[in-house]
Amino acid sequence: MIPWGGVTCCLSAAALYLLGRSSGRDAEVLKTVTRVNQLKELAQLLELDSKILPFIVAVSGRVGSETPIKCEHSGIRGVIVEETAEQHFLKHNETGSWVQDSALMLSMSKEVPWFLDDGTSRVHVMGARGATGFALTVGSEVFEESGRSLVRGTLDYLQGLKMLGVKRIERVLPTGIPLTVVGEAVKDDIGEFRIKKPDRGPFYVSPKSLDQLISNLGKWSRWYKYASMGFTVFGVFLITKHVIDSVLERRRRRQLQKRVLDAAAKRAELETEGSDGARESVSDSTKKEDAVPDLCVICLEQEYNAVFVPCGHMCCCTACSSHLTSCPLCRRRIDQVVKTYRH
Repeated sequence: MIPWGGVTCCLSAAALYLLGRSSGRDAEVLKTVTRVNQLKELAQLLELDSKILPFIVAVSGRVGSETPIKCEHSGIRGVIVEETAEQHFLKHNETGSWVQDSALMLSMSKEVPWFLDDGTSRVHVMGARGATGFALTVGSEVFEESGRSLVRGTLDYLQGLKMLGVKRIERVLPTGIPLTVVGEAVKDDIGEFRIKKPDRGPFYVSPKSLDQLISNLGKWSRWYKYASMGFTVFGVFLITKHVIDSVLERRRRRQLQKRVLDAAAKRAELETEGSDGARESVSDSTKKEDAVPDLCVICLEQEYNAVFVPCGHMCCCTACSSHLTSCPLCRRRIDQVVKTYRH
């Protein structure tokens, strides 16, 4: 039988090790990107390093836009706005009790051209949604309870549902917040500078600084490696334990089989001696046959007095039977042990 617990732990360890290596590589790559201290220096850097493709840089600034979006509920101005509406309700499960659940009713997204501005120049950011570390801030979260009526309550009861209300969430990338963007720097046909996702290389949009990103990736890399070592040790322990248990179980079965064979041989020898005595006299034969002990095949000391259910074999004493899970004769599982009495 395959030790699935140990195998799963080893596979998890391998996956964590790969994640750790990936995080470590990303940290090393971020250390090599060109840092742009002021956005006005980007033009000069592009001219000097125009032969390097892709030209990966790290820039920082505050989010801005010529046409920002005003959020409907919170009134926050932003450059990316997402609105979702979830219907929350109670429903009957298989056991007949009520459990809470939700379903997405509406999902809308708006985005306008935006840029980073550090006071010296601007750089436009393209495709930020696909960047690592990109996240929107919750601008507002409103829960609108469903109205109650007799008709609505009856319909909910017939459908097995109880409507609770609608939860509306507004997420936004506000203007004015500081961001760090790591990506490929290019200059378009009209002379504007843009940061986009490179064909190969890192692409990050995060409120953290470049040094913080490198530090976090290093911490995650070490955590993944430590977790990988822990899962590996535990997986090897489970596999080793399974192997040892299998070896001990096989040895125990061989010992049981040997005891059964020895008991059978001893019983045959005693029966042979009893038959020889029967040739002398019938009475002596009866006494001799009664003297033949029905020994337990396990301890070979006590007479067997336990019946195994459901196989029906009787070859062990009750003391030895308490340590068995399967019949030593037919190997069927023992569900119950019944003690027998002789008159």
